[in-house]
Order: sequence, then C-alpha cells, then structure tokens
Amino acid sequence: MENSIKQWVDKLQLLPHPEGGFYKENYRSPETIDAACIPERFPGSRSMSTAIYFLITAGNFSAFHRIKSDECWHFYTGYPLWVHMINDATGDYAVIELSNDPNGTGVFQAVVPAGYWFASETKAGAAFSLVGCTVAPGFDFADFELAERNQLIAEFPEHTTLIQRLTRF
Repeated sequence: MENSIKQWVDKLQLLPHPEGGFYKENYRSPETIDAACIPERFPGSRSMSTAIYFLITAGNFSAFHRIKSDECWHFYTGYPLWVHMINDATGDYAVIELSNDPNGTGVFQAVVPAGYWFASETKAGAAFSLVGCTVAPGFDFADFELAERNQLIAEFPEHTTLIQRLTRF
C-alpha cells in the first residue's frame, strides 16, 4: 500500500498541505467574480471556482479549519474518508463518509457548507484516501482559518475529545 501512496504523490505532484495531508491545485478558473458581486464576507474578488486533489494517509489528518465558501468533496480512490463537521452557528456535529463502497454508508460527493469547522481523516484502519475538493467562489488562503484547539473547545465543549484529536495547536 505504501507504494500506492508514493505513486499517487508522484503522479499528481502532490505537496504537503498546511492543514495536513498532501494536495495539488489542479484547477483555478481564469475568470473572477468581482468583490461587489459576492457576499461581503469575502475581502476581494475571487476566482469563480478552484479544485484540488487531496490525499490523507493513515495516522495523519486534516486539522479543523473553516473557509468562507462551500466546499464539495469528491471520492476518487483508496479507503473511506471521514469528514467531521461542526456547525459554527448551532454546534451540531455531523460526519460524512466518502467512499466508493456500494454496500456501505459512504457517498461519492458531499458538501461542507461555508463557515462550518471541519476536519478529515481516513476511516480507522485505512491506509489512505484520495479525494478532490472543489470550492466556489474559488479558494483563497485569505478565506482560510485554522482552528486553535483551546478556542474551539471553549466554543464547543461537547466536542472536546474530537477537537483535541483533530487540531494541531
């Protein structure tokens, strides 16, 4: 299985992602949306859409973070991926399983709504998950916020164990 991970990293030219795992932006719309035409939460114009490949390996995780756009996740190959979400407004928790198992509970695609805190990890015992993420309006690091563990726990103490496990600082 380790060879498969290295093969995907090499084939797709993946790089370490700041939130964990590996990624490569494989699409950025050449057209932009003017700041006056998108919600005020965006501090400037944005690409219409962006897309990345994203690979998570066993023992690694994508730390809790949030962005200002909806993010559509797509399953490609490997093993199931869990996407953990906390609704910032209500504190409600949900998990999405991305997979290609027609007999399981997974789905090929799912959306994390704008503003939700979310983190991802391979399903327990899985070696890796290769997925894609599409964002519209397009992703910009100015719209990215990495969770700070103690602050997130203070806001959502009912999710302390999960937050401790899926944050980096």
